Amino acid sequence: MLSLLASASVLAAGPSLAAPELPVLPPIRREAQITYVDRTGAVIGVRGGRFAPPVDLAKLPTHVPAAFVAIEDRRFWEHTGFDPRGIARAIVVAAGEGRATQGASTITQQLARHLYLNQDRTLERKATEVLYAVQLERTYSKRQILGMYLSRVYFGSGAYGLEAAAQRYFNKPAAKLTIAESAMLAGVLKSPVNYHPVEQAEASWSRAKLVMDIMVETGAITPAQRSQAAAKKPTVWQTAPNAPAQYFIDWLDGETRRLVGNPKQDLVIETTLDAQLERAAASAARRVVGASAPSAQAAVVSVDGAGRVRAMVGGLDYAKAPYNRAAVAKRQAGSAWKPFVYLTALEAGWTPEMPVVDEPVTIGAWSPQNYDEGFLGPITLERAVASSVNTVAARTADLVGRPAIAQTARRLGVASTVNTDPAMALGTSLVTPLEMTQAYAVFANGGHRVQAYGIERIRTPAGKLLYQRSPPTWTPVTANPALSNLNRMLRAVIATGTGQRAAIPGYDLAGKTGTTSDYKDAWFCGYTGGFATCAWIGRDDNAPMGRITGGGAPAELWKGVMTTAVKRLPMQPIPAGRAPPPPEPQVLQASGPEPSETLEEPEADAETPPIR
Repeated sequence: MLSLLASASVLAAGPSLAAPELPVLPPIRREAQITYVDRTGAVIGVRGGRFAPPVDLAKLPTHVPAAFVAIEDRRFWEHTGFDPRGIARAIVVAAGEGRATQGASTITQQLARHLYLNQDRTLERKATEVLYAVQLERTYSKRQILGMYLSRVYFGSGAYGLEAAAQRYFNKPAAKLTIAESAMLAGVLKSPVNYHPVEQAEASWSRAKLVMDIMVETGAITPAQRSQAAAKKPTVWQTAPNAPAQYFIDWLDGETRRLVGNPKQDLVIETTLDAQLERAAASAARRVVGASAPSAQAAVVSVDGAGRVRAMVGGLDYAKAPYNRAAVAKRQAGSAWKPFVYLTALEAGWTPEMPVVDEPVTIGAWSPQNYDEGFLGPITLERAVASSVNTVAARTADLVGRPAIAQTARRLGVASTVNTDPAMALGTSLVTPLEMTQAYAVFANGGHRVQAYGIERIRTPAGKLLYQRSPPTWTPVTANPALSNLNRMLRAVIATGTGQRAAIPGYDLAGKTGTTSDYKDAWFCGYTGGFATCAWIGRDDNAPMGRITGGGAPAELWKGVMTTAVKRLPMQPIPAGRAPPPPEPQVLQASGPEPSETLEEPEADAETPPIR
């Protein structure tokens, strides 16, 4: 049983004894990784293989690798792959107990185990580990070995490798780790469970200070540096800072695979996401839902005027519920659907000042009810929109034609099936928050069709460009005066109507509340110049939430998201939209029997790109 360990002892004895034949190293296998970055280049997630490429030590501060060497293998730079004294001790103990119980593994041995072996505590495995370690030392430089090691060790919370750990716990690249942060990560390796920086915070910090003590002993840092680093415990993220972005990455996965297939090399996907806005949206969702409907879920989507998805929150906690409610869940839109009704009417010649009557109405066997009891009587169309009067919306849809409204919705970007029964005017069709935001973005950009997307470029880590999204094509789908009139009415929703809790002073905002029957779904969808956001709150089991309306929690959630957005992205007033098309040319009637030629239609002006 001890034959392999005996071979290791021969290696430990030095060159005076004949060294055993070393095994041939198996090939090092690593699956390709796809790294997703946000619009600023910050990493938001990784898909594909578990392990990153070897860490480039030249790009790290010297204290980062020094922390790992100090606590894991302080003689790393001198030994030939193993510690002879540790091996001898392990042989003695193993012989007495009949099994391997002590580690004494160098960094090189640990790398050999990660690359080629398993975690079994057997004498044969331990000896093979030593032989592989010696062969690794003969094949690779010390810096290469340490770089491979740092890319494969496990730090807990699903973080394999130094870069993933730095992002998970400190939301920064490994190249920016401080002495204290490096020491904390190095201390985790002994036991990711017992020294977890979040779950065992005190034990983790105590071990980090031990690591720094050893770094002083080995000369990696000075006592003064140690005192300064230990004076303040590093701030550790309780949850992964890029966790909310995983919904967005899941949404992109199908498109990524369509574009690159099964990649054979590492790739970088440059996306449209704004990671800071994403985190702000996720934080606002947890705060608002926790205060108003603790059993509910939430979804948020933000899209700019060109279709770039800037934020996508598919739920409150990706780790517990990865189902993407923003892109996949179809729910009734309630009164957030009404802009499609009124745009159809405005395009048919209606105006905000047009008098309408809020009174009982019956269409077939259906009699819609308003949220508030009673009826307002004669009002303007603008007042009906601002107050979200159901009777007026239902009658308007009946007059302009529900099939025409369905066509309007599809023209604006709603891809789901739209029903045309009388209740469709109040938003009974099932749609996703992504579809609704995509449609509202048309109002935000001056009337051009939007196709929401998330991938800008695909490249290799070295910078070779493999895919570049083509510039958007601006397709007008609505024009003035209908669009400007709709904007006017939806501004009134926030200024004086049901959406007043969404107001942000100093910004040109418009939007619409939405609440479905029995309070199963609550929405607020709105926009400013070149930017649209929809917020949805509801239960996954489709049960009522209590009296949660679109003008309450969803409006507050929307405001929380947009308050961050207007500070991070260039915001402008809502554009007026394009001019109406020229009138149809008239045919001049000649006095004789032959008709005159038709006047030529003037050439339309070139389209002005919408606000981006």
